Amino acid sequence: MAFNALSFAKTLLRFSKKTLLEELKHVDARNTFSSSNINIKTPRLLRSFSYLAVDVDPDHVDPKLLSDMVRDKDTDSLTQFGGIKELATLLGTDVKRGIRDTHVDIDTRKRVFGVNEFQKPQSKGFLSFVLESFKDTTIIVLLVCAVLSLGFGIKQHGWKEGWYDGGSIIVAVILVIVVSSVSNFNQSRQFKKLSAKSSDIGVEVVRGGRRQSVSIFEVVVGDIACLKIGDQVPADGLFLEGHSLKVDESSMTGESDHVHVNGDTNPFLLSGTKVSDGFAHMMVTSVGMNTAYGAMMGSLTRELDEETPLQARLNKLTSAIGKVGLLVAALVLFVSMIQYFTGNTRDDMGNREFVGGRTKFDDVMNAVVGIVAAAVTIVVVAIPEGLPLAVTLTLAYSMKKMMRDNAMVRRISACETMGSATIICTDKTGTLTMNEMKVTEVWVGKKKIDEDGYLAPSLVQLLREGIGLNTTGSVYQPQETSQPEISGSPTEKALLSWAVVDLGMEIDEVKQHCEIIHVETFNSEKKRSGILMKEKRGSNRFHTHWKGAAEMILAMCSNYYDHAGEIRIMDDEERVQIENIVKGMATKSLRCIAFAQKSSNVYGKLEESELTLLGILGLKDPCRPGVEEAVESCKNAGVKIKMITGDNVHTARAIASECGILDPDEELEEEAVVEGFQFRNFSQEERMEKIDRIRVMARSSPLDKLLMVQCLKQKGHVVAVTGDGTNDAPALKEADIGLSMGIQGTEVAKESSDIVILDDNFSSVVTVLRWGRCVYTNIQKFIQFQLTVNVSALVINFVAAVSSGKVPLTAVQLLWVNLIMDTLGALALATEQPSNDLMKMPPVGRVEPLITRVMWRNLISQALYQVLVLLVLQFKGRSIFDVSEKVKNTLIFNAFVLCQVFNELNARKLEKKNIFEGLFKNKLFIAIVGVTVALQLVMVEFLKKFANTERLSWEQWGVCVGIAALTWPIGLLVKCIPVVTNE
Repeated sequence: MAFNALSFAKTLLRFSKKTLLEELKHVDARNTFSSSNINIKTPRLLRSFSYLAVDVDPDHVDPKLLSDMVRDKDTDSLTQFGGIKELATLLGTDVKRGIRDTHVDIDTRKRVFGVNEFQKPQSKGFLSFVLESFKDTTIIVLLVCAVLSLGFGIKQHGWKEGWYDGGSIIVAVILVIVVSSVSNFNQSRQFKKLSAKSSDIGVEVVRGGRRQSVSIFEVVVGDIACLKIGDQVPADGLFLEGHSLKVDESSMTGESDHVHVNGDTNPFLLSGTKVSDGFAHMMVTSVGMNTAYGAMMGSLTRELDEETPLQARLNKLTSAIGKVGLLVAALVLFVSMIQYFTGNTRDDMGNREFVGGRTKFDDVMNAVVGIVAAAVTIVVVAIPEGLPLAVTLTLAYSMKKMMRDNAMVRRISACETMGSATIICTDKTGTLTMNEMKVTEVWVGKKKIDEDGYLAPSLVQLLREGIGLNTTGSVYQPQETSQPEISGSPTEKALLSWAVVDLGMEIDEVKQHCEIIHVETFNSEKKRSGILMKEKRGSNRFHTHWKGAAEMILAMCSNYYDHAGEIRIMDDEERVQIENIVKGMATKSLRCIAFAQKSSNVYGKLEESELTLLGILGLKDPCRPGVEEAVESCKNAGVKIKMITGDNVHTARAIASECGILDPDEELEEEAVVEGFQFRNFSQEERMEKIDRIRVMARSSPLDKLLMVQCLKQKGHVVAVTGDGTNDAPALKEADIGLSMGIQGTEVAKESSDIVILDDNFSSVVTVLRWGRCVYTNIQKFIQFQLTVNVSALVINFVAAVSSGKVPLTAVQLLWVNLIMDTLGALALATEQPSNDLMKMPPVGRVEPLITRVMWRNLISQALYQVLVLLVLQFKGRSIFDVSEKVKNTLIFNAFVLCQVFNELNARKLEKKNIFEGLFKNKLFIAIVGVTVALQLVMVEFLKKFANTERLSWEQWGVCVGIAALTWPIGLLVKCIPVVTNE
């Protein structure tokens, strides 16, 4: 009879051993199976499920069954599959070598089981931003006024002439809405891209026997993923091998207790959970939306447009100014109405506009609508809604530039906060140094071993075991003639490389001869890791191997091996000699890793005393190029650097001196370096008294780092912290700005941080500091610029309305000014690049007011000049220039706009007298100023009906430019006036 391979595979997945055996009894043993994916060698092998040799293509495995099994942690279903190894066979996975590393195999798995991506909430479209803009109350009132004006205008003057006033307001409002919506839509897309980038996690997988790093989005079903402390589990899967694996499943279950995962009782691993202890290899069984965490992970996509502290402060400022604007608008409305209805206003011909009983109703309504529109427009101009937009533009622009400078912003509030930082607490390894470890010194006993030095074979074998077994790294040998590929942390890679090259270690051979019984993974508190192993051949002896920080391991030893393999007792004198060797290595900036072991004929636990020292290896990690300059730059900027490291005090002191954090000639040097246990044992008063003088903390635990951050914050500092490990998470969260490392950083550290330094380089931390200060300064520039316009426009319209009953700046003209301020002005000043001057200023700190005395000085002087000049034009302009009322109003409008254009250049430099410095480096600023002037020319000369203007002569344009140009010398003179700072 014919037999279908697909139905057989599904049957295999759905039935228990007993049911499957019954099904198979009905199969005629003489049948030949056409599918190459199923190979049943002889009928007698059907007696037991475990003897059935099956190789099923991934096309024949039901993804839903796998998903349900892991989600429900259903051990019965796993048993029905025949266990983890049988399931690996069904998925075409080798438990040691992983899947085949071919595009065809990987693409097939993606097609059948899906990709490891999550459905994200649909982002808002452009129309959504348009509708949000229409919800603004002032916009709605303006549109109502415009419609009324349109209706009465058409009724009074007909279609040809009557639509100008109302239509102009409608067009201006629509223009404002469109520009605002386009800007917000673009920022939303930018934030979405950054959010996607921050979700792209690197995952280590084994494919074709080779350990490699791939994007989390490239993980497929059947992959063997390597997990270590701090990693995020990339997909649902099953535990294959590992030790002491504990997983934080609080994101799934809400329970804070960490779950122990092993191959016996609980082999299930859920996507999105975090590894809190141990290490393991897992086999991926479900990806993307098929995982238990799929929907939840989709919701974890960070929305980066949260309100920042600075935006909150600006919203309060906007609200306060808006209230003043409403009051002014109400007064203008009240006074204008009284003046109109008492007959004190006149038209362009000099006739009274309102004569009781004679004026037509349509004329009255047109006048009333015009007065209301002017009042509403005053509110629109008064409310600086461009301030939050300026912050958004500045932050978005800065985030994009910072990404190019190897800093990915996860929380946009960190951009502005970083500008206020007064202290940076930095790691050593990988941040100040290259994180490229290499073994440069080897000591066995009291003898330094050169490259050609002799080591006893028995000692060599013990070192091979201590390095090759007690590691989370791996060695892959593609071919006998090629160089081995070594994976793992930089320290593990350096140790494994030395063992392979200098000791001739073959890691597979070492693992074949030994059986690992128990593992204690590296702990940042104890700073060591250990294994208990048993020899497989010719002996029943058990061996304990430890490796870790030299002084920690040395304290556990009572004996040591000499280079001839002889065990010698370590008395007090020899212990001091070996400790001096460690100190000597540390003063050369070497990280000292020691190895020790103990043998026994009796099975027991990991021994922690009376060990025998195997040897001490010195690893060199050179300082990064440019670190010394970066540290000096921070010092000049008034930002103090504190180095917090797990290395011993001698290594820490040497590196800190090399980087410029410590000055060897300083009298405070002894107080400047402490060890973690000293710091935590200080009383609270001692810590607070000494903390500002501490520059380096050695042998520190994560809790010491957290304690330092808390103390610094209590002292009033704005603290930035760098970290890369899981245990750095508390300090990263506690800090005002958490900076995690993108290369060596764990996912837990990245989740807890605000900014990810993509190249793990301290110079990039300084770049973030520069950009943070740039963001803060750019926003201050825009505040000064916009408030100058707000004050000028309010005062001019209020005084004119109260005195004459008419406002010189119409609704359309004020909307145009509003557009220049809110969008073009914000974009121009938001894109100013960080300059070296920023790193010569002291940090802002926590309590510095947003509008400084320097800004008030500049703002008031410019606003006062504009008000005086434009009011002279308002009351004496017709007689001075011998022009009509309409030309006079056009002169006022044109001079007012050009004043803002010239004052925009003044705003580039809050204190420096040379406002043109660096101008040509910001081509966007020049382009925006050019566009603004060109559009103003079009408004005045070609859109007379729309803007209610008259064409101006060359002489009149020259007058307007001259009035505006005077803002430069006034700004220069004002900056000569000394200002007492707020400090």
